[in-house]
Parts: sequence; structure tokens; C-alpha cells
Amino acid sequence: MDYFMGIDTGTFESKGVLVDQNFNVIAVSAHPHGMENPKPNHFEHDAEAVWWHDFCAISQDLLTQSGIDPKDIKALGASALGADCLPVDAQCRPLRKAILYGIDARAVDEMEQLTELYGTEQIKAWYGRPLCSSDVMPKILWIKNKEPEVYEKTHKFLTGSSYLTAKLTGRYTVDRFLGLSSFNPLYRADGTPDEERCKPICRPDQLAEVLSTIDVAGQITAEAAVETGLAAGTPVIVGTDDSGAEAISAGVLEPGDMMLQIGSSVYMFLCTDRLVNDDRVWREEFIIPGTFDISAGTNTAGTLTRWYRDQLFPDVVQEAEKTGKNAYELMMRGVADVPPGSGGLVTLPYFAGERTPINDPMAKGAIFGLTLDHTRAHLYRSALESVGFAINQHFKIFREHQVPMRKIMATGGGTKNPQWLQMIADITGETIRTPENTIGASFGDAMMAAMGIHYFSSYGELGAVVEEGPSYSPDSDKHRIYQKYQSVFDALYPQTKDLAHRL
Repeated sequence: MDYFMGIDTGTFESKGVLVDQNFNVIAVSAHPHGMENPKPNHFEHDAEAVWWHDFCAISQDLLTQSGIDPKDIKALGASALGADCLPVDAQCRPLRKAILYGIDARAVDEMEQLTELYGTEQIKAWYGRPLCSSDVMPKILWIKNKEPEVYEKTHKFLTGSSYLTAKLTGRYTVDRFLGLSSFNPLYRADGTPDEERCKPICRPDQLAEVLSTIDVAGQITAEAAVETGLAAGTPVIVGTDDSGAEAISAGVLEPGDMMLQIGSSVYMFLCTDRLVNDDRVWREEFIIPGTFDISAGTNTAGTLTRWYRDQLFPDVVQEAEKTGKNAYELMMRGVADVPPGSGGLVTLPYFAGERTPINDPMAKGAIFGLTLDHTRAHLYRSALESVGFAINQHFKIFREHQVPMRKIMATGGGTKNPQWLQMIADITGETIRTPENTIGASFGDAMMAAMGIHYFSSYGELGAVVEEGPSYSPDSDKHRIYQKYQSVFDALYPQTKDLAHRL
């Protein structure tokens, strides 16, 4: 029997899966970890202590659980939260903690500096929108400006998947999907570094080599074999970011397919047949050759529910610890009894600033409409609804551009909450589907690892692996109610933006 392994590193958890050649799940392993927030708008991970430690622990755990011979693993893939900015030395040792994806908004001054340098029109020609906190170029420039001693020692600027693949194989790579979009415009369309565009930012040799996501980057080295328990010589694909891998795991394989990833944040990919320019969202080539996508991301979803758990539900946390029940399930008690709109309560979920569609790292959270009649259940339902309203803002943008959404597949930890998925369906007026297999990005990594060694002949053939699970159809009456609250949600940020910035 042949096997494939996939391991994904997320914001608060790393997860791995081992599947057989028929894509039956043989073993699953997960390791939680923290996220550091040393200053406002600064979010970091220790790449060695979190990313690599988790990868090694998970690979060893999967092997122990399954009892298989590591030599029977024919290929593996790694994905990680993206796009991050990690400077490493010539031995692939991190020179500082990784600056995380769009949730980290430290490089505001650098975004302004680059916009002034290149001009608004040139920036828009490159990105289809203004610079935002998800772009790696301002993060590299932040290191160059603020930590010149780190910059001088940097051999490569990597993102999460690049780092893991380099640790496994010794080769510094990044896939086209992640490299050409997140590191834009430092690479040419053919994937080679653009020397002129790199000049103000970094040396061209400090960038990783661009390959396709499923290209084999190399084989596991003898040193990595010792640390991971895997067999030296095992093929490792280039890999990608967690959201791209999760999209593949959900069967996003052709135009009209969409992934709605509800994890620590919300991230969405809508596969398209063309590039769509809009200041409010992002666009790039997709993993599937010949396709593109509109992508977008909020800063809070699971992080918001975690905040509510820690700050407003201490009794529930204690109950969960005593009984072994899931705290988030306990927090839903009474929520179903609260009507749509939470009794006239609207929440802005901008507790960590916001990415799309407002692209404002200085945005603030708000709970608007409070009365003495509101309870904790009202507050929590309003928080969940706010994520749905934020999602719907993006759906309205997609409709403006007449881009079809034929199949919306929800993934991530949020799919464990059926009431939340039903709210999102009712708010958006769209049917929300889920995959039968909810493992997520690591399953997509294993799927793409099989593609990398030509176990599948096409992505279409790969799609047969994905089976659909429960789906949630919108309630038309609730949708009409939510449309009224959506209008309040849409107006609330513009009318409070200046006040939030003054704070």
C-alpha cells in the first residue's frame, strides 16, 4: 500500500494527515500553539519553536499512530499560513520571529513610502488595488528600515511553506500562486526576480525560487529524516499557503467554485477565468493552471469567538474544563432563541483592524445598538452575525463584477457550528455547502503531493476525491430581515471611521 502525507501550519494550530492510495484517512494529528502580539498591530510566530517543532511532532505522531514503514510514504506536502515574512540565514536559521500575514499591520509607513515612490497608478497596475497589510514587499522594507542588522544577515526572505520545504529539502522555493501574488511585484511573470523592482526592497538573490505548487522541490534530507521520522529521499512538493491548500481540499478546481474558509479569520477564494480588478479585494493566478481567483480576507472570525470566550464566558470555560465539553458549543446555548438581528444589535468585527473590503488596519470593533434588554446571548449572536455581514459585503462585490458563484464550500473550524453556517446562508442568500472530509488544508497537501508524483493525471481526476457533506440553504424570510441589518452594518464603519482613527 502506498501513502501520502500532508501537514499544515495555521494561526493557532498545526494539523497533519496520513492517507492511503485510495485517500482513506489513516491517521490525523493536531498540535495547538499560540500567536504572539508584542505590540499593537504586530503578530508573530517563532518559526523554529512553532512551525518546525509542530511539523516534526506531527510527522512522528502520524507514523506512530499508523505503524507504517516511512518508506511507504510516496510523497508529502506542507502548507502554512500565508503570506508571512521570515528572514533566514544561509543555514535556514530564522533571524527574527516571522511577521505574520495580513493580520500584522506594522508596515503602514512602508506602504505609504512605497506608494509615494511608485505612484498610486503603478501600484494599482501591479495589484489591482492599493497596497495592504497582506503584501510582503512592505514587510521586507519594514525589516530593512527598522532592523537593518537583520536585513544585512538575511540569506532569504521566506514565507511559512517556503521555510518548511527548505527545512525538509534544503531548497528555497515558493509556489507561483503565493510568490507572484504576495511578493508582487518583486518577481516577473515568468517567476524570475525583477532586478529593478527589487532594488529599493531587497537583493534579487534574497528571494526564493518560484516553481509550481505541485512541483517536487526535492527529497527529504538525512538531517530532516532524523528530526521528522520520515525516510530520507521522500519527495516533497513545493507546497503553498494554508488557504490555497484548503481550497483544493474542498474541491475548488474550476471557475465558479469558491472556498469560504472560516478559521481564525475568514479567507475566501473564488476561482475565475479572468483577472478582476477592484480596490476592495485581491486577485492573482490560482493554483490550477489557466485559472485566476478573486481572494479576500477578514482579520477576525475564530479570533473573535475566542475573545468572547475568554472575556465574556469565563463560567463556560470552567464548565468545559470540568465536563470535557466544547466551550464553543456551550456558548451557543440561548443563541437560537435570539431572533435574526440580535434584537437591534450590530457588531463591527474589526477587533484587530480589517483587511478586505475596507483595508483599514486602524479600524476598531464596535457593538452598536445596546439596550438594557440585551443579554450575553444577544452579544454573541451579533458577533457571529457580524462575520456573516462581512462575508456578504464580499459576495456583493463579486456580484457587481458578474463573477458566478456556482458552488460555495465552507471549510475550517467554523463548520463545526451549524447554527453559524445557517446564519451565513440566511445573511448572504446563498447555499453554503461543506465537504464530507473536514480535515482541511493538510488533506489538500496530501492530494497535491499525489499530483506531484503523477498519481493523478489531472486536477479534474483529483476532484473525485472530494465528497460533499451537509449544506445550508437560506431562509428567504430571515434573509429579508438580515438585508435591513446589512444596510446598517454597511453604513456603520464609514460613519465611525474618523472617530475610530482618533482613538
